[in-house]
Amino acid sequence: MSKVKVFADSTCDLPREWLRDYDIGLIPLYVTFGDKTYKDGLDITTPQLYAEVDKTGSLPKTAAPSPADFIQAFSPSIEEGRDIVYISLSSELSSTYQNAVIAAEEFPKGKITVIDSLNLSTGIGLQVMKAVKAAEQGMSPQEIAALIEHIKPLVETEFVIDSLDYLYKGGRCSGMQNLVGSLLKIRPVIKVIDGKMTPAYKVRGKREKALEQMLSNALEKRDHMDNDLIFVTHSLAEEDARKLKHILEEKTRAREVAVSDAGCVISSHCGAKTIGILYVKKE
Repeated sequence: MSKVKVFADSTCDLPREWLRDYDIGLIPLYVTFGDKTYKDGLDITTPQLYAEVDKTGSLPKTAAPSPADFIQAFSPSIEEGRDIVYISLSSELSSTYQNAVIAAEEFPKGKITVIDSLNLSTGIGLQVMKAVKAAEQGMSPQEIAALIEHIKPLVETEFVIDSLDYLYKGGRCSGMQNLVGSLLKIRPVIKVIDGKMTPAYKVRGKREKALEQMLSNALEKRDHMDNDLIFVTHSLAEEDARKLKHILEEKTRAREVAVSDAGCVISSHCGAKTIGILYVKKE
């Protein structure tokens, strides 16, 4: 057992078996419909979330874990004598990072290292896996933090949004934009830049055209990819994800191309059939 335990929150979208196999601690965010609050991935799944949105006609609210949630999650590992490295959802998108910092102050100084991923979904997951491997190699929390700070700006996160409906319901585009976008079959592509979800470009036409453009963008940089791991992360788009995985396995030198499911928090902002390619660049 490594002396350092790595934690993430539910927005990291890592496969459940990876969390188990690599002993990664997971702290769920909250999803609220009306007066009902659920823990992301524990009390509610992504298909259940979409069913509830269809039923109510409105999106849920999402909320960060409280400092008390973090204290409860961290305490067993500290009591075991382990140090903790926690990598959070971008501080530009949530108060999750700030709440973890507050919680860390309740423990002896230096026992908990909190890192702002400045990313989301498996853009966080890529950093978590780097931290896990570093911990397995015996690196200290300070060394792991320095490694992740070095990697953060090299993470490429790009998602194709299939429909503007969820962006509209979430207040991220107007009714007119949603109407025009739907009529013209415009599919926005989102990148994460400086910790924020940023519209990168739009693709007009069939869904396949947007996926081909995203794949082409990734393959143009294949010689500059870190070869450890590429993620294809999706929200109820399993078939498309498998196709992208197969092509990326054929056309890159990645040791592993993994498919992962987007959790409820990520899905509530992007909608069904959202799909992304995420990887780390070499310097």
